[in-house]
Amino acid sequence: MNSRSTTFAETMRGTVRLFGDAETRRVRLDLSVQATSVLRPLGTTTAWASGRVRIEGLVDDPGAAGEMEISPLARRRIVYRVGFTVGDRKYLLVGWKSVSLRRPVASVTVLPYSVYEDGQQVGQGTLRFPLASRLVPFLASWRFPRRDEGVSAYTPRWDGSPGRTEVWYTTLTDAVTGTGIWLHHELTAPTDGATEYAHGWVAVFPPEGPVEYARFGPEPWVASPQGFDTTEAMVGSGRLRGATGRFRWDVEQTSLGAPLYTFPRWAWRRPLLPAAQMLPASTCQFTGVVEHPGGRLELRGAPGATARIYGHGNARRWAWLHADLGDGDVLEVVAAVAMRPVLGKLPPMVFLRLRKNGRTWPRRGLRSAFGWAGVGRFRARIGLPVWSVTGRAGLRRIHVTVTQPEERTLALEYTDPDGSRLVCRNSERSDAHIVVERWWGGWRSEARWTLTGTAHAEVGER
Repeated sequence: MNSRSTTFAETMRGTVRLFGDAETRRVRLDLSVQATSVLRPLGTTTAWASGRVRIEGLVDDPGAAGEMEISPLARRRIVYRVGFTVGDRKYLLVGWKSVSLRRPVASVTVLPYSVYEDGQQVGQGTLRFPLASRLVPFLASWRFPRRDEGVSAYTPRWDGSPGRTEVWYTTLTDAVTGTGIWLHHELTAPTDGATEYAHGWVAVFPPEGPVEYARFGPEPWVASPQGFDTTEAMVGSGRLRGATGRFRWDVEQTSLGAPLYTFPRWAWRRPLLPAAQMLPASTCQFTGVVEHPGGRLELRGAPGATARIYGHGNARRWAWLHADLGDGDVLEVVAAVAMRPVLGKLPPMVFLRLRKNGRTWPRRGLRSAFGWAGVGRFRARIGLPVWSVTGRAGLRRIHVTVTQPEERTLALEYTDPDGSRLVCRNSERSDAHIVVERWWGGWRSEARWTLTGTAHAEVGER
């Protein structure tokens, strides 16, 4: 049985003529494609597609979604069906590449298509895959992750041992309003052997006005193979729902990338470190409803991610960043001072993973934390309202500066399994400036991102 899936990213550009328009409009389609099996060149594969549709003067919809039928030899076609929204009107882009052995390159790079509204054709156009500029990123984006790797990461890890904590947390940004959302679900097994319990909270970070939040639980823990599931809240591989106080949420989660292990993969599978964190999918999109005291959010393709933590409790001091960089690129940072006597005397250890164009840097999970024999370790300066991380691995180095404005930051108290208390200061509307440089006889800028109000960050301390 094939246990691998397929993911890749594709960009096409072209034009469309909407009926009634005198001139054509420019179009760009950026898609992330995921199939639940390895593509079969001699067969037919159905894949799920999501991404962004941009039509000049009409729409820029980052929540486009649909499906593909990939059958290059069996049926000699690759079919696209992608839905997008203009205001409250729903459209469907339908087209197919007719694969020809006589014109192999042109036939797989040109996509004639039609646009429909409520089943009626309202336009037609042509998209083309730009070989010169997009071939290398396209080939580099192909991945064949284990099919169940991301889904199984939601299954509880706790084995009944005292002194453990396990977390499912989701952070996302509503692309329309800029509102940030934080959903935190936690299992705590006290060190003294007392009964384990489940609890958590929901927080909404609006562009204007104070942060709103409410806690749920504690209540008895009941193990579920799907993930975290209590009477007040649930989170699994494809859905989050819950209700507490004046908050209600019911959101579907669509995974767009392979799992991302902020710590080494073995640290998640074998709990040898004090704690480990990972993302079942490097990026996700969220669609659904979140009701809060300040109003109601209709999410459609909101970018974000769900992460997992398992360990003995929280660090002595830590900083965390999740930065969605667009086009499937993402940066995840955890910088922490451990509670264990030896590790607790060291400066913050940095676990940093940058996924860009489908590749993860640094290649080794411990590289940023320990360097080579302690030399070249990444460094963090933890504080508020500004904290930073710098480091070098191979021919690249990175500078990350995070700003958490006080008015956009929420302070919440945690309780560790040993009963000790600590405070985290979280902002789902942080700012981040990220610069990646490469050595070419001297340091030259390779990529840079500036996120204003869309970075997710946190600083905690005892």
